[in-house]
Parts: sequence; structure tokens; C-alpha cells
Amino acid sequence: MPFWRSFGHVLAMAFAALLGIAGASAAHAADGFYAGKTITVLVGVGAGGTVDTLTRGFSNFLRKHLAGAPSILVQNMPGGAAIVATNYLAERAKPDGLTLLFGPWDPLLQAMNSTTLRARYDQFEYVGGVGDIRILYSRTDVIPGGLKTPADIVKAKDLALGALNASDYSGLLPHLALNELGVSHRYVLGYPGGNEVFLAMQRNETQFHSTALSTFRGRTAAFIKSGQGMGIAYLTTVQPDGSFERIAGIDDMPAFPDLYRGIFGKMPSGANWDALNWLTREAGELTFAMFAPRGTPRAAVDELRKAFADAANDPEYIRQTVEMNGVPYTYVDPAKGAAIFGALADAPPAVIETLRADIERYR
Repeated sequence: MPFWRSFGHVLAMAFAALLGIAGASAAHAADGFYAGKTITVLVGVGAGGTVDTLTRGFSNFLRKHLAGAPSILVQNMPGGAAIVATNYLAERAKPDGLTLLFGPWDPLLQAMNSTTLRARYDQFEYVGGVGDIRILYSRTDVIPGGLKTPADIVKAKDLALGALNASDYSGLLPHLALNELGVSHRYVLGYPGGNEVFLAMQRNETQFHSTALSTFRGRTAAFIKSGQGMGIAYLTTVQPDGSFERIAGIDDMPAFPDLYRGIFGKMPSGANWDALNWLTREAGELTFAMFAPRGTPRAAVDELRKAFADAANDPEYIRQTVEMNGVPYTYVDPAKGAAIFGALADAPPAVIETLRADIERYR
């Protein structure tokens, strides 16, 4: 073959190879930031509970909507009602977009400027979140003859209330509710997660707790159906004009304001009620949140936010949650999340002092 033809052939092959490389790079770029990567999602509580189940189920939909189909690993990091994992994300996780945290957050600790929480939620990269409804439930054998209606709970004495710690809202909310109802009770603290509290309730080590509606309809369903347990009320925020939302999908227990008014003939009021109502709003508007470390690449944050929104609004995901809970989760977008975190600085001082004094009493 003449030299010029040979040389031309080599050039053509080289050019084709370069085009192939460029094409592969373009295809990889089109796949997005997460193509071929592995994401670790931290869960701040033990396996088997509400948050762990939610995270594992939601991660499947998150992966579905992330370009490049990355792998997602869920890693439990229990401790301090998710505070250990939160501090880890702030202090040790690399801001490379490959480590996320999903689960409950603690509005009270940030509002109180607690040194236990060595992070601020507004300094993370908020990816997205969902709101859920908190259910108060009890063993039925807490009074002679058993509870027949939710209002019978006021006849109980010295209830054992299970909780992770004194500031954990899954324990603090029912504590404040029992205070409002005038039911004497004691804290049993130190459980690593809600699943362990539920197991303790089955053993009659504890008798009262709160959980997410999703868990009440799922994990707790057999306990309730057997007659061993009963839903007492669901928590809903009362507005300044006295109005509140009644949830159409919950017809087996009253809203807490209706329970209270049915027993006492008036709406609740006072410092304890103000604290309960504030915490109900904060925990209910944004119950479970996903965060990435501060400084995570913008491309990663943008892809995560879009995928989270698409997953939370996926018709199949909504169908599954409605089938399980009776009502869907409420998607909380980045703008609303930022507003919720920002509002912590404006928490009423009297409410924070009420909660601080209450928590210190049980530390």
C-alpha cells in the first residue's frame, strides 16, 4: 500500500478512535453526575423501624429517577435519636455528593442552640423531605377493664412513656399531650429507635408512645387489630383562629383538639399547649428530610433535588404510600424546607423556655 494511503488509513483510524472517546464522554456526561457511582444514605436509627423502612423503600424510587442509575447503599448509624449521624454528616462526611442523610431532624435542638447538635440544618444542602402525621397510641390494658374509647385514656395513671431521649420529638410530643390531658406518666428513656420502643410496648415495659402514620398502619397494625393497642389521637396544628385540619383518611381516632374538647368541653390552652402545638407544626410540616454535606457540588445537589421531587411525586410511590397509610406523604420542596429552617430562629421564646425546662427535668 502506498505510504500516503497507509498514513491516511492510520489517521482515519485515529480520528475514528477519538470520535469514539468523545462519544463515550458525551454519553457519560449525558448520564449525569451519578453515572457509575455509589451513594451511601445514612439512617440515624436502627434497622427495622419507621425511618429505616421508609429510607430503604424511598431509595429505590430515588435511584429510579437519578440519571446514570447509581447504586444506593443504606447504612444505619444509630445514636442520640439521629444526632450522631447528623453530626457525622456535618463533621466527617466528604462533600462529594456520595454521602447523604435521610430521616427525622430535631427542630427543638437547633431552636434551643443545644451543644448536642453540632450542626445547623440550614447549613446542609437540603435535598428534599416529606411531612407525615404523628399518631398517639396506647396499650389498652392501662385501666381496669381496658380502654374502650380514646377518651378513656384520662383514666390511666402512671403510664410508662417510651422515648429515645428527653428531646426526641417521638417521645416529647406524647409527653406534652399527656400533660395536656392531665394523665400522670413517667419517661422510660434510652431506646435506640422507635422499633425498640414498640417492642417494649409489646412486653408491657412501656404503655404509651407516638409514631408516624405510616408505621401505625404498617408495623403496628397487628398490635392494634389484636385489641392490645389503640390509636388515641392524631396530632394536627391548630391555627391562631382556632381552626385545624381533620384528616379524611383517619377515621379510627379523633384529632387531638377534638379529643381534648370532647373530654373537657373547651379547646386546649396555656404554655404546655403552646409548646405542643409549635412542635406538632415543626415535626409535621417536615417529618423526614434528606441532606447532603455543605459544599457538595452544585451539579450533584441539582440532580438529587430533581430526583427526590420526581420520586416523591412518582404515581407508583404515591399509590404505595396511600395503600399503606391511607393518605400520601406531603412533599416538601427546597424553598419550603429553607423557610422551615429559617423559622427556627423566630421560635417563640416562651415556647422554647417551656420545652427547655421540661427537657432538663428528665435529663
